[in-house]
Amino acid sequence: MTAATTLALLVLLVAGAGWLYLQLNGDITTFGADGLSRDRPAAGAGSNVLVIGSDSRAGGNRRLGGGEGDVGRSDTAFLLHVYGDGRHALAVSFPRDTLVEIPPCRLPDGRWTPPRSAAMFNAAFTVGGTAKGNPACTQNTVEALTGLRVDHTVVVDFAGFAALTTAVGGVPVCLPQDVHEGDLNPHLGAPGKLVFPRGPQTVAGQRALDYVRLRHGLGDGSDIGRIKRQQAFTAALVKKVRARGMNPSALLPLARAATAALTVDPGLGTADRLLAFALSMKDVDLHDTKFRTLPWRYQGARVAVVHPAADELWAALRADRTVDDQAAGGTGGTGGTGHASAPDDGKAAGTPPPAAPPGTGIAVTVHNGTTVPGLAAHAGAELRAAGFTVLATTTAGSQQHATTVVAYGPGQQDRAQTVVQHFPGALLQPTAAPGIALTLGRDYADRPAGGPPAPPTQADGAGRSAADDPCADLSYG
Repeated sequence: MTAATTLALLVLLVAGAGWLYLQLNGDITTFGADGLSRDRPAAGAGSNVLVIGSDSRAGGNRRLGGGEGDVGRSDTAFLLHVYGDGRHALAVSFPRDTLVEIPPCRLPDGRWTPPRSAAMFNAAFTVGGTAKGNPACTQNTVEALTGLRVDHTVVVDFAGFAALTTAVGGVPVCLPQDVHEGDLNPHLGAPGKLVFPRGPQTVAGQRALDYVRLRHGLGDGSDIGRIKRQQAFTAALVKKVRARGMNPSALLPLARAATAALTVDPGLGTADRLLAFALSMKDVDLHDTKFRTLPWRYQGARVAVVHPAADELWAALRADRTVDDQAAGGTGGTGGTGHASAPDDGKAAGTPPPAAPPGTGIAVTVHNGTTVPGLAAHAGAELRAAGFTVLATTTAGSQQHATTVVAYGPGQQDRAQTVVQHFPGALLQPTAAPGIALTLGRDYADRPAGGPPAPPTQADGAGRSAADDPCADLSYG
């Protein structure tokens, strides 16, 4: 849902004209502010917009495959920080399984809930059990987690997302492998019909919704991997909107779809307020908008926030400092205000060429020895980032490994030592089998980490060669 909500803001941002006022004013839905916390952070530099994708089955969402039951649920959420210069922005995604503290939240009957510890992030939206969810509770949770004051909150639903992608004429994507019905619904018990063929294609409506919600069959099977795909889809979607032109005939269908899809806080509850807010962001360009996932690590089958990396990220945003692209987990500040520093390409006078990555020339096979989904792909991405060649990522014969093991064949001990340096506490184990095999244990699943490196495109095919991946040379972001 990240893509839908970003596009909804973009359409209003670029439209910003009086001819939209009467067209849109009747389509805006608001939620009550009486559920907001009585103890909120102070306002800081820049502005913060909380964007929530709703997994509700209310209204037209039921036919599109919303969540089970009649309670509104949040599928994806991110905080968009627009820097004080009005030209740069950073979107930080919250994995829905992240364990957080949920502060007191208001129920429909006016009572307030007690605070909850170690609750999943998306549980905040379900407080009160209403069909349209509890955006105020999610806003309270984000403010408590980040220490940032949320200036505005926007919710978009499934039906709105489908309408937006249809209105823009579809979005180009590329899939490195076939995807079947069983990938969309793992409980089906069989592969089922082909849903997405391998290779480049354009998706809209229900198919676009299925693509961004797909968790199995692409990438590492984790919610983290899905977030990365949604972030890339957002970039492709925004690029498609801009390519259509910024004229009334092109933008009005998008603006109608956007406003009909949105539920907003009272501060954005009329077209003039929404347009005024959008115009305040009119100079923010896609190239100056960065996407991050909050620093995280696996904690069993859930996701834990990593400290102090997350604290440093929130502190940078409170101070309106930009985030260093090279910092682990996206948490280092550049010290500037709203401006990214120029990257060092190693070509400055007197600068020697960069040394080869430590893993250059070392091939590793990675096995997941735990029940945590996507762990082998996560470790494989780390290894590739360090220059290693990852031959395969698989599930180990036993998934009860407590400790990570690096097994090495004859003549491979020195190279295995290099692998161990990336997995503190791992055991070295000589074996008669050739090559190097890394079997991940629970110690790796539970260790702090900033999260896996973002894939270079939305294709979920990072690390594949052009010979076996039709998306290897394509980028739609």
